[in-house]
Amino acid sequence: MAADADFEAPLVELQRKIDALAAFPGDPAKEKESHRLRRELDQKRREVFAKLTPWQKTLVARHPNRPYTLDYVQALFTDFTEVHGDRRFGDDPAIVCGFGYYKERPVAVVGHQKGRDTKQKIYRNFGMPKPEGYRKALRVMRMAEKFGRPVVCLVDTPGAYPGVDAEERGQAEAIAYNLREMARLRTPVVVFVTGEGGSGGALAVAVGDRVNMLEHAVYSVISPEGCASILWRDSGRAEEAATAMKITAPDLKAFGVVDEIVPEPAGGAHVDHEAQFKNLDAILDVQLRELSALSGEALTEARYRKFRDMGRLGREFVEAAE
Repeated sequence: MAADADFEAPLVELQRKIDALAAFPGDPAKEKESHRLRRELDQKRREVFAKLTPWQKTLVARHPNRPYTLDYVQALFTDFTEVHGDRRFGDDPAIVCGFGYYKERPVAVVGHQKGRDTKQKIYRNFGMPKPEGYRKALRVMRMAEKFGRPVVCLVDTPGAYPGVDAEERGQAEAIAYNLREMARLRTPVVVFVTGEGGSGGALAVAVGDRVNMLEHAVYSVISPEGCASILWRDSGRAEEAATAMKITAPDLKAFGVVDEIVPEPAGGAHVDHEAQFKNLDAILDVQLRELSALSGEALTEARYRKFRDMGRLGREFVEAAE
């Protein structure tokens, strides 16, 4: 995690002690101490993560060991076949798309993919898609609509890539086009913000019938650092910006932007992938069952009302605050 994530320092120190005791297998005294430290670590994790600030949640959302799209695919979907390319320019590894089965039901999966080591991060462009990534995603979603397959979107990106080459190939147009076309899809769309939901780069694959967030994920129109740089000409005030922007799951659920908050294990999703997979699986299963009972017309109408209501809820919040 980032160097300024001081809140996790006591947890890291306890984990180091536990790891050191693991070097003495079969020693009753060491094993007893290890069990005690594990209990203490679990308790401290619960205490620390129960009172994270919005900025601290941002750091947790960026943790390099959080599950990424391919991790969820491996855990929850079977017979997954990835689709490459947008049939216009090329392939974008920052977005993974494909078809597989969820509990024996055919589905399409679309999600951002970050890298863990330096080589992967460069290959995946740090999870920042270019226009061909969004066009590939829409290509897969249209195929899913054609064959009556629900779409599952996993969002985790700092934002769309702002480079010159992306702009030359129509980055803004690709995002805007996805927004319009996803609103029209006549098949269920379930979205999970699993880490960072950064601006239009996230929203371009997040117009869904159900939009969910992991407990320590963040979702915003701009990063806290970017917001601080624009408002105060000082990116060092990112922590202040994170609080003002209301980017956490509880805030966004209160605004009606998010439908469900997916619980994370004590210490965050990066601590226990298997527990996180189960938590997400439980919500995905229920929502797909509910949405699959609706017609294409009912889905698009409800989706339209859902996103139109977001502005109304925002205005009510501002009026109440005043």
